[in-house]
Amino acid sequence: MSTFVGVVLFTGVVLYATFAGADFGAGFWDLTAGGAERGRMPRGLIDRSIGPVWEANHVWLIFCLVVLWTGFPLAFASIMSTLFIPLWLAAFGIVLRGSGFAFRKVSVRTETQRMYGATFALSSVITPFFLGTVAGGIASGRVPTGGGSNHFSSWINPTSMLGGVLAVLTCAYLAAVFLTAEARARRVPELETYFRRRALGAAAASGAVAIGGIFVLRADARHLFDRLTGVALPLVIISAVCGVAALALLRYASPRPIRVLAVLAVVSVVGGWGVAQYPYMLGTHLKLAAAAAPTPTLWSIVAIFGVAAVVCVPSLAWLYVLQQRGTFEEAPV
Repeated sequence: MSTFVGVVLFTGVVLYATFAGADFGAGFWDLTAGGAERGRMPRGLIDRSIGPVWEANHVWLIFCLVVLWTGFPLAFASIMSTLFIPLWLAAFGIVLRGSGFAFRKVSVRTETQRMYGATFALSSVITPFFLGTVAGGIASGRVPTGGGSNHFSSWINPTSMLGGVLAVLTCAYLAAVFLTAEARARRVPELETYFRRRALGAAAASGAVAIGGIFVLRADARHLFDRLTGVALPLVIISAVCGVAALALLRYASPRPIRVLAVLAVVSVVGGWGVAQYPYMLGTHLKLAAAAAPTPTLWSIVAIFGVAAVVCVPSLAWLYVLQQRGTFEEAPV
């Protein structure tokens, strides 16, 4: 039962990395779009693409926190008491990002719009970076069971920095692919070219960092390195193949298969982390069974979230369908 609930928890992590990752990446491209006039069209497409769904994506973060807290309380306490600094910074970034995105749309004065726009864009980079450092700290085994005093070394280390940078670049890649497909669906060729070039650039940067990361993990997190190049290697290969295929089809394919391939690339690499870490909750120690709550609690989690899935997942799916159909549009790009 503990393994099953662990799979449920990691499914939430994968969904958050995919859906929220695309939103964070859109903020990255908002940040790098240039001045008001030069960035008007890219930012317009970004606003119309993520506007209807950006708040809904954080449902998966709440899902992960609740399942971790109730299903694996010892791991939750260890992570929160050790990595509270990057977690606080990530949460603060989410708050700033939401307020910046919301207030930018209703502000009248240009300087106020720029201030809120900068807040949204900067926090869209800061948040995935610190979440990536948290993942790196956990995966490299730097979170002791029961928490510890290593409040800085647990996330300021080579593996955590690698995780933070890869999180930002992966989000940027995913968003660029999605926005390229979105521009094609809307028949805006100049934006399609604009974001296709950025997708290629993000993919190249991600690949270069990932190759360098091999040596970082080998030196700093040997257990994770051995598992990623062993039992999790098929998922790593699938991620690379899907990522390259999405880039190859950017110019020719319809939007749907491009999005699917990009999502599979992200799902596979995050799934590879999960497989590499299994059966441990904290990277190199504290197995799932040892961290799990009593069996009746685990059964309650399965029952409650089973009902929640039946109620909520169709609603979220319908929201994304309506967004793709342009139901929430106020004006064309």
